[in-house]
Amino acid sequence: MSTAALLQALRAELGAAQVLSEGDLSAYEMDWRRRYPGRALAVVRPGSTAEVASVMRQCAAHGVALVPQGGNTGLVGGGVPDASGRQILLSLQRLNKVRAIDAANLTMTVEAGCVLQAVQQAAAAQGLLFPLSLAAEGSCTIGGNLATNAGGTAVLRYGNARDLCLGLEVVTAQGEVLQGLSGLRKDNTGYDLRHLFIGSEGTLGVITAATLKLYPQPAARMTALAACDTLEAAVALLGLAQARAGSGLTGFELMNRFSLDLVRRHFAQLRQPLPPCPWTVLLEVSDTESEAHARGVFEGLLESALERGLIDDAAIAETLEQSHAMWHLRESIPLAQAEEGLNIKHDIALPISLIPQFVARTDAALQAAIPGIRMVDFGHLGDGNLHYNVQAPEGFDAAAFLREHEPAVNRIVFDAVQAHGGSISAEHGIGQLKREELAERKDPVALALMRSIKQALDPQGLLNPGRLI
Repeated sequence: MSTAALLQALRAELGAAQVLSEGDLSAYEMDWRRRYPGRALAVVRPGSTAEVASVMRQCAAHGVALVPQGGNTGLVGGGVPDASGRQILLSLQRLNKVRAIDAANLTMTVEAGCVLQAVQQAAAAQGLLFPLSLAAEGSCTIGGNLATNAGGTAVLRYGNARDLCLGLEVVTAQGEVLQGLSGLRKDNTGYDLRHLFIGSEGTLGVITAATLKLYPQPAARMTALAACDTLEAAVALLGLAQARAGSGLTGFELMNRFSLDLVRRHFAQLRQPLPPCPWTVLLEVSDTESEAHARGVFEGLLESALERGLIDDAAIAETLEQSHAMWHLRESIPLAQAEEGLNIKHDIALPISLIPQFVARTDAALQAAIPGIRMVDFGHLGDGNLHYNVQAPEGFDAAAFLREHEPAVNRIVFDAVQAHGGSISAEHGIGQLKREELAERKDPVALALMRSIKQALDPQGLLNPGRLI
């Protein structure tokens, strides 16, 4: 069957306005980091689960591959077509309804194209909390969050996207609809299929809707920045914070000096309440009782940290505006890096106890290999997830640095991650960027099982080919 016949069938099903094959489609065909330009046979924009299923059946009948896409904010090239011009780009942005909120059951059911921020706001309008939070929340979508098992800043307390999902609706590679939108917290009736699709990066099925966990809104949130001389002190501060605040510790973010120096350089209007120091920690404590109780816990924690020599200085946010400003500093680091020039990004996970050793040894190995490189270390220390990024030496052409040094830098970093029992992908996924690394470094038995699952669920290999495995 011809591709022309496929496009004709899709236009008949969805309407010509929802099947785009001409004009500027770069918003769909280029990834957020602009590393993977692609060309789609067409961009198809279904408006319902039934239409997604119909598109999938047509693609299966014509033997044409399909690439699902949410907000196109991914960082590993997992949601854009290749350059062949033979793949359908399936945009899920029109599936953007909040189907239901069950306040008594603390759940909400939303479609895959719902923007994360809109989901947060819908929950808040009912006096409830959906805690998944990340820098791209104004444009990323729930379907993409689940397909990549997104993490973000609240994993320490609430877990990854996987931990916030109770049920899924999924279109299979054959165009059938798996109806699994359960709001149950206990359901022992066989394999838990939703966990196959969460984190599968669109290679096993197309997520079209999800039932998500909600939580009561905390009575108060306290935020502070704390200055640490060493990474060992930051890790010890985390232990103290966990002991003092327990499950109330909802954020524990780490930033090295150079990462905040970049923010100073490129966003001078953002006030930094602490002077430059080797490591800055952003802490957040949420409390279900009262603001007074939260403040007491917080101030006691910081006083104890000062007495033990774990921190040299601290600044507590006195208003919501100040709290937002502190978080904005943390969230501005990737933007400041982009302003500084192209860089080599690493999204890694390590045992928290080994992070100081990893950073010391790997920093030294990289400096020995490429003198003058600049390390941008920041991330979610509370759950062991570092964004361990490498910026070119001062004055070095950034594009040339990537061309000449990225393979060697990646090898040094990933070898060190493996030696310390870590993961080469903590929350961004594999996509195209790390596919070969995964094949080289993943346990062979695990890879074989993954390939068997892919073959069983997508025997034609039509769902997001060339990604993940």
